[in-house]
Amino acid sequence: MAILIIEDDPKTGDYLRKGLKEHGYAVDLARTGTDGLHMATEGTYDLIVLDVMLPGLEGWEVIRRIRLEQDLPVIFLSARDDVNDRIRGLRLGADDYLVKPFSFVELELRIRTLLRRGVVRESDVLEVADLKLDVLRRKVMRGGAEIPLTNKEFMLLHLLMRRKGEVLSRTQIASEVWDMNFDSDTNVVDVAVKRLRAKIDMGFDRKLISTIRSVGYSLNGEA
Repeated sequence: MAILIIEDDPKTGDYLRKGLKEHGYAVDLARTGTDGLHMATEGTYDLIVLDVMLPGLEGWEVIRRIRLEQDLPVIFLSARDDVNDRIRGLRLGADDYLVKPFSFVELELRIRTLLRRGVVRESDVLEVADLKLDVLRRKVMRGGAEIPLTNKEFMLLHLLMRRKGEVLSRTQIASEVWDMNFDSDTNVVDVAVKRLRAKIDMGFDRKLISTIRSVGYSLNGEA
C-alpha cells in the first residue's frame, strides 16, 4: 500500500515516514501543499495523510482540488482542534480527522481501517429507531433528548450503530474501540457496554443494546 504524507513540520513528517515504512507501507513525503497536490494528482496512492496548515496551499485547498479528480481516502492530521475545523475537513471530503499531538498507534489503526473499508463513506448521521448519532458534531440523542457520552462511549455506540444487527464479539469491540487485544481476564468491554446501556436504554420501553450470551453484543436494527 502506498501512502502520501503532506506535512511541513520536519520532525512530524520524518517520524510518520519512518513509522509507516516500518509497518510495511510505501511512503512518499511532500513538505508543501503545492508539492503535495502535484504528487497526489500525478502519482498513484492508496491513502493521503494531510496537514491543514501548509506553505503554498493550505490543506483545505489541497483536498478540495484532489476531490475534483480522485476519491482516495484522506486523513487530516492537524493541530487545529476546533470542532468547526473538524466539520470543515470532513465536509470537504476527508475520511477522518486526527488532532495533534496524536498517538501513532491510533493513526496507523485508522489508516488500516480506511484501507480495509475503501472509499465508501458513512452518513454524517446514523439513526436506529429513535436513537440518533451525529458523527460530525459528536452528539447523541434519543427520543429528542441529548445524551452526554464519554469519548469511548461515543466510539462504542458509533461502532454498534455502524454494524447494527450484527453480533460483535468482545475481541472485535476491544480491537476497534480500545486498539487492544481482548484478554478474557479484562472486563473493560462489559463495563463499557453496561454504562452505555444505562445511558441509551434506561427509561425506554424498547431496549436497543442486546447481550448475546457467550458471544458478544448487538444493537438491534429491527423493531
